Order: sequence, then structure tokens, then C-alpha cells
Amino acid sequence: MTIDLIIQGILKIVIGFIIIGLLLFVPAGTIAYWNGWLLLKTIFIPMFILGIVLLIGNPKLLMKRLNAKEKQEEQKNVIRMSGLMFILGFIIAGLNYRFGWIFLPRTISNIAAIIYIIEFILYAEVLRENEYLSRTVEIQKDQKVIDTGLYSIIRHPMYSITIIMFLMIPLILGSISSFIIFLCYPAILIKRIKNEEELLEKDLKGYKEYQKKVKYKLIPWIW
Repeated sequence: MTIDLIIQGILKIVIGFIIIGLLLFVPAGTIAYWNGWLLLKTIFIPMFILGIVLLIGNPKLLMKRLNAKEKQEEQKNVIRMSGLMFILGFIIAGLNYRFGWIFLPRTISNIAAIIYIIEFILYAEVLRENEYLSRTVEIQKDQKVIDTGLYSIIRHPMYSITIIMFLMIPLILGSISSFIIFLCYPAILIKRIKNEEELLEKDLKGYKEYQKKVKYKLIPWIW
């Protein structure tokens, strides 16, 4: 099982690296697109480290994160919209570099990369707090409500974190045009949260009480 997880994890990283690389460097017309390499390092080095930590400390959670296939059609549509956003955002960023459209200073890209890594550390903390976190919307066997740590502040800290992470991606790439595309992600996420909360209210014991205790979904004191 461990060997299978290692192989599966490595394949996911390699395939992801190749796909994102192609989506960036082919439209850019060169592999000298500095921001593209910065993004690849910023995404995949922390991902590799987290994979090793989960393999050693919580292989079951790693398996859940790797083997993720949505069953609900509404959630499949959310995944499709997110995928389209990423594809368009990466291609536009590459074209932005190639044709010299509005391009952000390297300082902004470096700061965005640092923010992304900080948020990734928070992402890892959420994984530590909630061992039931799957990439799919589902109720797992013996699942219980988590109301400690970041979950005592907002109900969906993972989603709050990914919003910031994903909005940093076009800034790392130096592309304002891509940033505009990525601004649709919060709207996509709200659709996912609405469906997820309906499922949790219905099937997860204690979730309605948790909603009364922690009132905010994504942003404290706002929503």
C-alpha cells in the first residue's frame, strides 16, 4: 500500500508539473518565462514536502486526497468550472508574457509567492486538524464535526485559504489579465459551499449545532 501511494503521489506531481508547464510555456513561446518557473517551484515543492509528511504521519488522509472523484453532478460542474478557470488563466498568463501586455514587477510576484507558501502552511494545518478532509463532498464513516483551531473561527477554513492561494497564482505569473479570470473562483466556491452545507446539515450529526456556534462560512464577521 505504501509503495502504491508513493508511486501514485509521484505520478500526480509529475503529471501536474508537465500539464501546468505546457499551459504556461507553450503560449509564452519560450521556457525563459521566469514567472512560470517561480510558480512551478512555489506549487510543487511544498506539495512534495506535504506528501512526504502525510505518507509518514497520515497515509489514509493522503489516500483520500489522491483518490478524489466527485459523485454529485453539481459538484462535478464546480470542478469543471474550476478547471476551465485554471486553463484559461495559465494560457492567458503565457500569452501576456509572449506579447508584452501589462506585466507586474518581479517584487510583486516574489511577495505573492511568499504569501502562497504561508497560506499553504495554513492549508497543511487544516489537514492536521481535520482528518476527514477529502477533495470530494461526502460524509465519511464515523465522521464527526471539527470545531477546534481554525474551525472555531470559520466553518470552511480550507476554502478561505485556497481563495488566497489561488488569487496569488496570477500575481506570481505577473499577469493582471489572469488575475481577473481567477476572480471568478470565490463565486465558484460559494456554489460548492452551498451544496456541501446542505449535505452536512442533512447527514452529519451535530453540524446544525456547529452552524449556530460558528456563524461565518469563509470570512470572519462578513460571511
